[in-house]
Amino acid sequence: MKNLTIGGRTLVWGKRTHIMGILNLTPDSFSGDGLLAGGEGLEAAREQSHRFLAAGADLLDIGGESTRPGSQPVAAEAELARILPAIRAVAADFPDALLSIDTYKATVAEEALKAGARLVNDVWGLRADPDLAEVAARAQAAVVLMHNRSKPANAQVRERLGGRYVGMEYDNLMEDVKRELLESVAIAHAAGIPDERIILDPGIGFGKTVEQNLELIDRLGELRALGYPILIGPSRKSFIGYTLDLPPDQRLEGTAAAVAVGITRGADIVRLHDVEAMARVVRMTDALVRRK
Repeated sequence: MKNLTIGGRTLVWGKRTHIMGILNLTPDSFSGDGLLAGGEGLEAAREQSHRFLAAGADLLDIGGESTRPGSQPVAAEAELARILPAIRAVAADFPDALLSIDTYKATVAEEALKAGARLVNDVWGLRADPDLAEVAARAQAAVVLMHNRSKPANAQVRERLGGRYVGMEYDNLMEDVKRELLESVAIAHAAGIPDERIILDPGIGFGKTVEQNLELIDRLGELRALGYPILIGPSRKSFIGYTLDLPPDQRLEGTAAAVAVGITRGADIVRLHDVEAMARVVRMTDALVRRK
């Protein structure tokens, strides 16, 4: 597995776990940390970027559309209005930071990459917009390909615990996830994106039940055996809330457990809301399992 060199930085896989900090430029994030772009929201994004980078974040993932169960789509124009000022500001403030754009739309990704983003984090694994793979390839961007079987009909929302998916059927969970991720890899290859610019994400919380999410983390090593670096995003997710019967703002310890176990199972990048606290969990887990 080749290391990723992008934006003047090299991410070395296996030596340590890398941290991706989440900047949600939305009014409706499931986790309650949505920041509105422009004005106060822009300043909050800059301040949060500073805190995350100071705490040890390796990447910042900037998104302008909520993907929680039951969320409503956002038009590309609105998404761009939310994310572009933040990307430009953060890129200017922190020119060495690796910025990722969390979008499945080619037009949004193209403008974000021009503004300073280096990675495209696509929750639909290049399946939602047929032009996205070519946009990423042309910009020589890295891509995070996420597995996703989300269906609105299977979304169940409770006021205190938020949304989750129920009744999601797989013939064989791990084999189905692997097969569908490799189909996304094939789309990337067809557009000219090389293996060293591909990162896989099993899609914790996206079209999986609580039990399926728990199983995915426990068996993460089977996905890493595909030969690509693995990103996981368990932070504050509903599978933690429904397991512990806790709302999003009380899921720090549950997130810590999921992050630690995910690292022991082979995660290379962890995508996080609570970067300061979780950076300590990451460093301690690395000290235990990456001693060579």
